[in-house]
Amino acid sequence: MRNLGDLVGMSFAPVEQPLNPRDSIIYALGVGYGQDSSDREQLRFVYEDGLKTVPTMAVVLASPGFWLREPRYGVDWKQVLHGEQAVELFADVPHSGTAVGVTTITDVVDKGAGKGAFLYWENRLVHKETGTHFATLTSTAICRGNGGFGGNPGTRRPVAPFPERKPDTSWEFQTIEQVALLYRLSGDDNPLHADPDVALSAGFNRPILHGLCAFGIAGHALLRSCCGYDTSYLRSMMVRFSSPVYPGERLRTDIWDEGDQVFFRCVVPERNVIAIDRGSARLGAAPHASSTSQTQSTGAHG
Repeated sequence: MRNLGDLVGMSFAPVEQPLNPRDSIIYALGVGYGQDSSDREQLRFVYEDGLKTVPTMAVVLASPGFWLREPRYGVDWKQVLHGEQAVELFADVPHSGTAVGVTTITDVVDKGAGKGAFLYWENRLVHKETGTHFATLTSTAICRGNGGFGGNPGTRRPVAPFPERKPDTSWEFQTIEQVALLYRLSGDDNPLHADPDVALSAGFNRPILHGLCAFGIAGHALLRSCCGYDTSYLRSMMVRFSSPVYPGERLRTDIWDEGDQVFFRCVVPERNVIAIDRGSARLGAAPHASSTSQTQSTGAHG
Protein backbone atom coordinates (compact mmCIF):
# COMPACT_ATOMS: atom_id res chain seq x y z
CA MET A 1 0.00 0.00 0.00
CA ARG A 2 1.29 3.46 -0.86
CA ASN A 3 2.51 5.58 2.05
CA LEU A 4 0.07 8.47 1.96
CA GLY A 5 2.43 10.32 4.29
CA ASP A 6 4.55 11.07 1.22
CA LEU A 7 1.84 13.53 0.15
CA VAL A 8 2.48 15.89 3.08
CA GLY A 9 3.74 19.24 1.81
CA MET A 10 2.59 18.60 -1.75
CA SER A 11 1.03 21.65 -3.41
CA PHE A 12 -1.12 21.59 -6.51
CA ALA A 13 -0.61 24.03 -9.34
CA PRO A 14 -2.64 27.21 -8.82
CA VAL A 15 -6.22 26.85 -10.03
CA GLU A 16 -7.94 29.82 -11.63
CA GLN A 17 -11.72 29.97 -11.75
CA PRO A 18 -13.68 32.70 -13.52
CA LEU A 19 -16.42 34.12 -11.33
CA ASN A 20 -19.83 35.18 -12.54
CA PRO A 21 -23.25 35.96 -11.04
CA ARG A 22 -24.85 32.87 -12.59
CA ASP A 23 -22.55 30.51 -10.66
CA SER A 24 -23.23 32.40 -7.43
CA ILE A 25 -26.97 31.99 -8.00
CA ILE A 26 -26.65 28.26 -8.79
CA TYR A 27 -24.67 27.70 -5.59
CA ALA A 28 -27.21 29.64 -3.52
CA LEU A 29 -30.08 27.60 -4.97
CA GLY A 30 -28.18 24.40 -4.17
CA VAL A 31 -27.97 25.25 -0.46
CA GLY A 32 -31.59 26.37 -0.15
CA TYR A 33 -31.75 30.09 -0.79
CA GLY A 34 -34.89 31.13 -2.63
CA GLN A 35 -36.90 28.12 -1.49
CA ASP A 36 -39.18 30.63 0.26
CA SER A 37 -40.11 32.78 -2.72
CA SER A 38 -41.64 35.48 -0.49
CA ASP A 39 -38.44 36.03 1.52
CA ARG A 40 -36.76 39.16 0.15
CA GLU A 41 -33.60 38.56 2.16
CA GLN A 42 -33.06 35.19 0.45
CA LEU A 43 -33.92 36.73 -2.93
CA ARG A 44 -30.78 38.87 -2.75
CA PHE A 45 -28.67 35.71 -3.18
CA VAL A 46 -30.56 34.28 -6.16
CA TYR A 47 -31.52 37.40 -8.14
CA GLU A 48 -29.04 39.40 -10.19
CA ASP A 49 -30.37 42.83 -9.14
CA GLY A 50 -28.16 43.72 -6.15
CA LEU A 51 -26.77 40.20 -5.99
CA LYS A 52 -24.91 39.06 -2.86
CA THR A 53 -22.67 35.97 -2.80
CA VAL A 54 -23.26 33.31 -0.13
CA PRO A 55 -20.12 33.25 2.09
CA THR A 56 -19.90 29.45 2.16
CA MET A 57 -19.54 29.44 -1.63
CA ALA A 58 -15.83 29.85 -0.94
CA VAL A 59 -15.63 26.07 -0.35
CA VAL A 60 -16.34 25.28 -4.03
CA LEU A 61 -14.00 27.84 -5.60
CA ALA A 62 -10.66 27.27 -7.37
CA SER A 63 -10.31 23.70 -6.13
CA PRO A 64 -8.15 20.99 -7.75
CA GLY A 65 -11.36 18.91 -7.93
CA PHE A 66 -11.86 15.36 -6.74
CA TRP A 67 -8.15 14.64 -6.99
CA LEU A 68 -8.38 11.67 -4.60
CA ARG A 69 -9.90 9.70 -7.48
CA GLU A 70 -6.65 9.76 -9.44
CA PRO A 71 -4.87 6.34 -9.26
CA ARG A 72 -1.40 7.85 -8.77
CA TYR A 73 -2.32 8.87 -5.21
CA GLY A 74 -3.22 5.31 -4.19
CA VAL A 75 -6.46 6.28 -2.41
CA ASP A 76 -9.48 3.96 -2.39
CA TRP A 77 -11.72 6.84 -3.45
CA LYS A 78 -15.00 4.92 -3.09
CA GLN A 79 -14.24 4.62 0.63
CA VAL A 80 -13.51 8.33 1.14
CA LEU A 81 -15.77 10.45 3.33
CA HIS A 82 -15.55 14.17 4.04
CA GLY A 83 -14.62 14.35 7.72
CA GLU A 84 -14.25 18.04 8.55
CA GLN A 85 -14.48 21.40 6.82
CA ALA A 86 -13.60 24.92 7.86
CA VAL A 87 -13.59 28.29 6.17
CA GLU A 88 -12.06 31.53 7.39
CA LEU A 89 -13.35 34.65 5.64
CA PHE A 90 -11.29 37.82 5.31
CA ALA A 91 -13.46 39.67 2.78
CA ASP A 92 -16.70 39.23 0.86
CA VAL A 93 -16.68 36.34 -1.60
CA PRO A 94 -16.65 37.96 -5.06
CA HIS A 95 -18.93 37.07 -7.97
CA SER A 96 -16.86 38.71 -10.71
CA GLY A 97 -13.25 38.51 -11.81
CA THR A 98 -11.14 35.42 -11.10
CA ALA A 99 -10.53 33.33 -7.98
CA VAL A 100 -7.08 31.77 -7.64
CA GLY A 101 -6.63 28.85 -5.26
CA VAL A 102 -3.44 27.11 -4.10
CA THR A 103 -4.07 23.80 -2.32
CA THR A 104 -1.44 22.19 -0.08
CA ILE A 105 -1.51 18.85 1.77
CA THR A 106 -0.73 19.75 5.37
CA ASP A 107 -0.87 16.42 7.24
CA VAL A 108 -1.76 12.72 6.99
CA VAL A 109 -2.63 10.59 10.03
CA ASP A 110 -2.56 6.78 9.82
CA LYS A 111 -5.12 5.25 12.20
CA GLY A 112 -4.01 1.70 11.46
CA ALA A 113 -5.10 -1.30 9.39
CA GLY A 114 -8.87 -1.42 9.06
CA LYS A 115 -9.22 2.00 10.73
CA GLY A 116 -8.44 4.29 7.81
CA ALA A 117 -6.43 7.48 7.56
CA PHE A 118 -7.10 11.21 7.96
CA LEU A 119 -5.82 13.45 5.20
CA TYR A 120 -5.70 17.24 5.76
CA TRP A 121 -5.31 20.01 3.22
CA GLU A 122 -5.62 23.78 2.90
CA ASN A 123 -6.73 25.99 0.01
CA ARG A 124 -5.83 29.69 0.04
CA LEU A 125 -8.16 31.80 -2.14
CA VAL A 126 -7.18 35.13 -3.69
CA HIS A 127 -9.11 37.48 -5.97
CA LYS A 128 -6.76 37.84 -8.94
CA GLU A 129 -7.80 41.31 -10.05
CA THR A 130 -7.49 43.00 -6.65
CA GLY A 131 -4.97 40.71 -4.95
CA THR A 132 -7.36 40.32 -2.00
CA HIS A 133 -6.96 37.15 0.06
CA PHE A 134 -10.64 36.56 0.76
CA ALA A 135 -10.74 33.06 2.29
CA THR A 136 -8.74 30.09 3.51
CA LEU A 137 -10.29 26.63 3.49
CA THR A 138 -9.16 23.65 5.56
CA SER A 139 -10.50 20.17 4.84
CA THR A 140 -10.20 16.66 6.25
CA ALA A 141 -10.88 13.49 4.27
CA ILE A 142 -11.41 10.15 6.01
CA CYS A 143 -9.82 7.53 3.75
CA ARG A 144 -11.55 4.45 5.15
CA GLY A 145 -9.71 2.02 2.88
CA ASN A 146 -6.17 3.33 3.37
CA GLY A 147 -5.13 2.79 6.98
CA GLY A 148 -2.14 0.70 8.01
CA PHE A 149 0.56 2.04 5.68
CA GLY A 150 2.97 2.80 8.53
CA GLY A 151 2.45 6.54 8.65
CA ASN A 152 2.15 9.10 11.43
CA PRO A 153 -0.33 7.77 14.04
CA GLY A 154 -1.14 11.24 15.44
CA THR A 155 -4.49 12.04 17.01
CA ARG A 156 -7.50 13.66 15.38
CA ARG A 157 -7.49 17.42 15.80
CA PRO A 158 -9.42 18.74 18.82
CA VAL A 159 -12.55 20.89 18.67
CA ALA A 160 -13.84 23.52 21.09
CA PRO A 161 -15.96 22.44 24.11
CA PHE A 162 -19.66 22.34 23.29
CA PRO A 163 -22.41 24.01 25.40
CA GLU A 164 -24.40 21.59 27.56
CA ARG A 165 -27.63 23.62 27.72
CA LYS A 166 -30.54 23.49 25.30
CA PRO A 167 -30.01 25.38 22.03
CA ASP A 168 -30.96 29.06 21.94
CA THR A 169 -32.62 28.71 18.55
CA SER A 170 -33.27 26.10 15.87
CA TRP A 171 -34.11 26.24 12.18
CA GLU A 172 -35.53 23.38 10.12
CA PHE A 173 -34.93 23.17 6.40
CA GLN A 174 -36.63 20.71 4.05
CA THR A 175 -34.29 19.56 1.30
CA ILE A 176 -35.69 18.58 -2.09
CA GLU A 177 -35.12 15.19 -3.73
CA GLN A 178 -33.00 16.81 -6.46
CA VAL A 179 -30.79 18.74 -4.07
CA ALA A 180 -27.62 16.67 -4.68
CA LEU A 181 -28.07 16.86 -8.45
CA LEU A 182 -28.50 20.62 -8.19
CA TYR A 183 -25.59 21.11 -5.82
CA ARG A 184 -23.16 19.14 -8.00
CA LEU A 185 -23.52 21.88 -10.65
CA SER A 186 -21.26 23.93 -8.37
CA GLY A 187 -18.36 21.63 -9.19
CA ASP A 188 -18.43 18.56 -6.92
CA ASP A 189 -19.06 15.76 -9.41
CA ASN A 190 -18.26 12.81 -7.12
CA PRO A 191 -20.60 10.08 -8.46
CA LEU A 192 -21.34 8.98 -4.88
CA HIS A 193 -23.92 11.77 -4.88
CA ALA A 194 -25.59 10.90 -8.19
CA ASP A 195 -25.02 7.28 -9.22
CA PRO A 196 -27.01 4.63 -7.26
CA ASP A 197 -24.52 1.89 -8.17
CA VAL A 198 -21.57 3.86 -6.82
CA ALA A 199 -23.53 4.61 -3.65
CA LEU A 200 -24.30 0.90 -3.16
CA SER A 201 -20.64 -0.03 -3.63
CA ALA A 202 -19.74 2.48 -0.90
CA GLY A 203 -22.28 0.97 1.51
CA PHE A 204 -25.21 3.37 1.07
CA ASN A 205 -28.65 2.35 -0.17
CA ARG A 206 -28.88 5.38 -2.44
CA PRO A 207 -26.83 8.51 -3.30
CA ILE A 208 -26.11 10.71 -0.31
CA LEU A 209 -26.00 14.47 -0.06
CA HIS A 210 -22.64 16.20 -0.40
CA GLY A 211 -21.19 17.04 2.98
CA LEU A 212 -20.42 20.51 1.65
CA CYS A 213 -24.06 20.96 0.70
CA ALA A 214 -25.07 20.25 4.31
CA PHE A 215 -22.28 22.66 5.31
CA GLY A 216 -23.85 25.33 3.10
CA ILE A 217 -27.31 24.72 4.56
CA ALA A 218 -25.86 25.08 8.06
CA GLY A 219 -24.21 28.31 6.93
CA HIS A 220 -27.61 29.45 5.65
CA ALA A 221 -29.06 28.81 9.12
CA LEU A 222 -26.30 30.88 10.75
CA LEU A 223 -26.60 33.74 8.28
CA ARG A 224 -30.38 33.80 8.79
CA SER A 225 -30.50 33.34 12.56
CA CYS A 226 -27.36 35.15 13.73
CA CYS A 227 -26.44 37.68 11.03
CA GLY A 228 -29.74 38.94 9.62
CA TYR A 229 -28.47 37.80 6.21
CA ASP A 230 -25.62 40.34 6.41
CA THR A 231 -22.67 38.42 4.94
CA SER A 232 -20.05 40.67 6.50
CA TYR A 233 -20.67 39.32 10.01
CA LEU A 234 -19.71 35.70 9.34
CA ARG A 235 -15.94 35.43 9.85
CA SER A 236 -15.31 31.69 10.14
CA MET A 237 -17.12 28.38 10.30
CA MET A 238 -15.99 24.85 11.15
CA VAL A 239 -17.88 21.54 11.15
CA ARG A 240 -17.30 17.86 11.77
CA PHE A 241 -19.39 15.58 9.56
CA SER A 242 -20.75 12.66 11.56
CA SER A 243 -23.54 11.02 9.53
CA PRO A 244 -24.74 11.25 5.91
CA VAL A 245 -27.87 13.12 4.86
CA TYR A 246 -30.09 11.79 2.08
CA PRO A 247 -31.70 14.11 -0.46
CA GLY A 248 -35.29 14.89 0.53
CA GLU A 249 -34.66 14.78 4.28
CA ARG A 250 -35.25 17.61 6.73
CA LEU A 251 -32.19 19.13 8.33
CA ARG A 252 -32.55 20.96 11.67
CA THR A 253 -29.78 23.30 12.75
CA ASP A 254 -29.59 23.85 16.52
CA ILE A 255 -27.66 26.99 17.50
CA TRP A 256 -26.05 28.08 20.78
CA ASP A 257 -25.25 31.80 20.95
CA GLU A 258 -22.07 32.66 22.86
CA GLY A 259 -21.74 36.27 21.67
CA ASP A 260 -19.04 36.59 19.03
CA GLN A 261 -18.90 32.79 18.78
CA VAL A 262 -21.76 30.42 18.12
CA PHE A 263 -21.93 26.65 18.28
CA PHE A 264 -24.25 24.55 16.19
CA ARG A 265 -25.31 21.01 15.32
CA CYS A 266 -27.37 19.67 12.39
CA VAL A 267 -29.82 16.85 13.02
CA VAL A 268 -31.98 14.72 10.72
CA PRO A 269 -35.16 14.50 12.85
CA GLU A 270 -36.76 11.59 10.95
CA ARG A 271 -33.83 9.30 11.72
CA ASN A 272 -32.74 11.02 14.94
CA VAL A 273 -29.13 11.22 13.75
CA ILE A 274 -26.58 14.00 14.02
CA ALA A 275 -25.33 14.88 10.54
CA ILE A 276 -23.02 17.75 11.53
CA ASP A 277 -21.51 17.81 15.01
CA ARG A 278 -19.27 20.16 16.96
CA GLY A 279 -19.95 23.04 14.59
CA SER A 280 -18.63 26.46 15.53
CA ALA A 281 -18.58 29.88 13.90
CA ARG A 282 -17.00 33.23 14.70
CA LEU A 283 -19.00 36.41 14.16
CA GLY A 284 -17.51 39.86 13.65
CA ALA A 285 -18.53 42.93 15.63
CA ALA A 286 -18.18 45.07 12.51
CA PRO A 287 -18.28 44.35 8.78
CA HIS A 288 -15.03 43.18 7.18
CA ALA A 289 -13.61 44.78 4.06
CA SER A 290 -15.29 44.16 0.72
CA SER A 291 -13.14 42.33 -1.84
CA THR A 292 -15.04 43.71 -4.83
CA SER A 293 -17.56 46.37 -5.64
CA GLN A 294 -20.49 43.96 -5.49
CA THR A 295 -23.64 45.44 -4.00
CA GLN A 296 -24.16 44.67 -0.31
CA SER A 297 -27.56 45.12 1.31
CA THR A 298 -27.90 46.01 4.98
CA GLY A 299 -29.14 43.18 7.20
CA ALA A 300 -30.58 43.14 10.68
CA HIS A 301 -27.32 44.39 12.20
CA GLY A 302 -27.06 47.42 9.90
